[in-house]
Order: sequence, then structure tokens, then C-alpha cells
Amino acid sequence: MKEATKYSEADIEDLNRQLAGKSAEEIVRWAGEAFGGGIKFANSFGAEDVALMDIIAKAEPQIRVFTLDTGRLNDETYQVMEDTRLRHKDIPIEVMFPDSDKVEALTREKGFFSFRDSVELRKECCGIRKVQPLKRALADAEAWMTGLRRDQAVTRTDTPAVEWDAGNGIVKVNPIIDWSLDDVWTYIKANEVPYNKLHDQHYPSIGCAPCSRAIKDGEDIRAGRWWWENPEFKECGLHD
Repeated sequence: MKEATKYSEADIEDLNRQLAGKSAEEIVRWAGEAFGGGIKFANSFGAEDVALMDIIAKAEPQIRVFTLDTGRLNDETYQVMEDTRLRHKDIPIEVMFPDSDKVEALTREKGFFSFRDSVELRKECCGIRKVQPLKRALADAEAWMTGLRRDQAVTRTDTPAVEWDAGNGIVKVNPIIDWSLDDVWTYIKANEVPYNKLHDQHYPSIGCAPCSRAIKDGEDIRAGRWWWENPEFKECGLHD
């Protein structure tokens, strides 16, 4: 059974004051010292997450790492997973899969592309393939870490460096929340970090293969995710 976290929702405002102006490396070090092996990093292997993984490996390698394999990822995503695993051999990557019975029932009853029929059906698919495995991954965690950035989406503009995840009852830490996209790529290039090659094909945001596409010049960086939906709905339930 998971032990009670050392921080509660009441501590979030004070923690953000303490960490105001701190670098991503400093926030990662704070999280490692505050939670030790009790914090887990959710790595989706997009540009932000491979950069943050590199910071974790250098600053606080005891932070545990997991990823959600939805069963519908691109080959390029699996390749960067493997490249990252080989680069950071001392950091195990726990892979969480969806419940096969639920996936089988979903596709049998509603087909392979039900998520394009409505926001509700898309969130049902995300719930089975992503949210439920996330909850299993966090069942033994006191806190979790993400590569969220404020300028990624209209749904993330007010996200702080530390927040309370009410759905999981734990602290959520976002060390690169203040980074720009240029900051991400500057770090990747300067540190020769392996990245998903779909980024070179105009995919700034990568999720499941049928829910991600390349964007056109001038489009928002999240335009390629669930492109048939309005921007205010473009979250999968992991960060709602």
C-alpha cells in the first residue's frame, strides 16, 4: 500500500514560491531530494520528455521512469524508446500497457476509430489506453513528474511548476514548464539527446499514430493532435 505523501494540496502554493525562478535542473534536484524513489517520471518520448530524461539522468537518476505503451504508437516512437534505453542503461524504464480485455471489448463493440466520432468516445479510448495504465503506474508513487510546458496548448497556459493532482492524490512536478520550444531543441542539440525522428517531419506533438499528424507552416504546435477537435478539448485525461 502506498504511504501517505509528505506534501498535501495545502503546500502547493508555498512550494511554487520556493521554486520560483529555479532552473529545470534545480527543480529536478529538489524533487529527487524531496521524494527520492517515491517520484516517477512519465516519459512519452516526445522532445520535451527526452530532454527532461537527460536532465534526470545527470541530476537525480534515482527518479523512477515509466512510459505508457498504448499499442498504437509509431515505429519512430519505439525507436527513440530504445535509443533512450541504451543511452541511460542504469535507469530502468517501466512500460505500462492497457488492459487487453478492455481494448478488445472497445474495438469489438465500437471499431478501430471510434475516437473520431466524438470527444466522449475519444476520451473513452484515451481512458483505457492511457489514463488507467497511468493510475496503475502511480499506485506506488508519492509524486510524479512531467515534461509539460505552458506554451504547448491553451489548456496548459496556467500550469505551475508544482501542482496537486487531485485525481491521483499526489504532487505533480513540471520542471520545464517555463521552457520555450526553442529551449527544448537547444538542449537536445547541445547534449546530443536522441529524439523522435517524426519531429523532423513536422510533428511537433506526437501521441498515438492515428491521432497525430504533421502540421503545416503557421499552424499551432498542437494542431496535429486530435486535429478534428477544438483546441479546448485537446487533453487525453492525463493532465486534465
